[in-house]
Amino acid sequence: MRIGLVLNPFAGIGGAVGLQGSDGPAKQAEALARGGIPRAVPRVQQMLDELKQCVSTTTWRHITWLSWAGDMGAELLATQVEDCTICGRASQPSSAADTHRAACALIDAGADLLVFAGGDGTARDVLAAINADESRARSLVLGVPAGVKMHSGVFAIGPSAAANVIAGLLEGELIGKAQREVRDYIEVSEGASAASASIKTQHYGELWVPEASGYLQQTKIAGKESEALVVADICAYLGECFAESAASAWIIGPGSSCLALKQSLGCVGTLLGCDVVFKSGAPIVNATVHDLEVIARNHSVDLVVSFTRHQGFLFGRGNQQLSGRVLSGILASGQIRVIGSRTKLNSLKQRPLLVDSGDVAVDRALSGFTEIITGYDDRVLYRVQDQAADDT
Repeated sequence: MRIGLVLNPFAGIGGAVGLQGSDGPAKQAEALARGGIPRAVPRVQQMLDELKQCVSTTTWRHITWLSWAGDMGAELLATQVEDCTICGRASQPSSAADTHRAACALIDAGADLLVFAGGDGTARDVLAAINADESRARSLVLGVPAGVKMHSGVFAIGPSAAANVIAGLLEGELIGKAQREVRDYIEVSEGASAASASIKTQHYGELWVPEASGYLQQTKIAGKESEALVVADICAYLGECFAESAASAWIIGPGSSCLALKQSLGCVGTLLGCDVVFKSGAPIVNATVHDLEVIARNHSVDLVVSFTRHQGFLFGRGNQQLSGRVLSGILASGQIRVIGSRTKLNSLKQRPLLVDSGDVAVDRALSGFTEIITGYDDRVLYRVQDQAADDT
């Protein structure tokens, strides 16, 4: 797992000294003059200490850390981890622009999760960085609350909660992926009385965050997930996605869940084969690797695939038609949607999904974390392991 870490070194400095915020050089200078103490470093230190306790020594050592030089993250990590990739350096003193630059660089460097420490102002800087480039749109972030203002829903309850969510990702637990609001207040009215006092906040956008999640109530029967209902929900959701997709064709892999999707899209489909459904034109049933390579080369294509129960193979077992060349073409211009119930995921007993496409570069590109659609507009995050990696 590649974790990017960025700290707002001034986060929380104005809270204890009565300034109700820490945004901007003037307020930061006033807070320092009053004896204010920044909170980001001790809060992240607490998160790291908790995370070490939550995961095995081997798992901890296999985290790849990315950060920003100096007091924006790398300085703290130097005391905690053996290796950290420094992706850039801030101006001195650092500013909101540096947070923006750092967030862009860490995500672009391949961070699976961007952890930031600050308050609502920092969350807005991260949001702006992600919104600046469409390729970052689905980036995963998690806020460690260290600021004065924290109205946004992108923060963990506290450092320990952040550590537990990250540990869940690392250890293969079912962690949801949800959009949460970024908010900041724009006006505070003290009012003549408590009844007339008010705080007005503004919605600035949404970020994708990991969150612990259990079974959804609407798919539970006698305390267990109904896979038939889950598959129906997935098909209904992906039917809407297909209608809105920019891709001209969807390649849909083998398996019973994928067959249900094919049939819901009007294709007879095959249980054990790969079929292609076009926005316009007749589908291709039981496509060969040659068919798929031609389609991936000449069309904008998305792929829907599931994984083998118990074994957890995503590619390389039962879907060899999806060659490295096909997958490379889809990764370059389309997207891969993975589907499966939480019950099916639980059959893996927290082992990672596996990729064995025959192309080492493609397998490495697929490794890390992927989102799995587990219901109607419901998803969890799960690990994907390259077969060339050490099996640890």
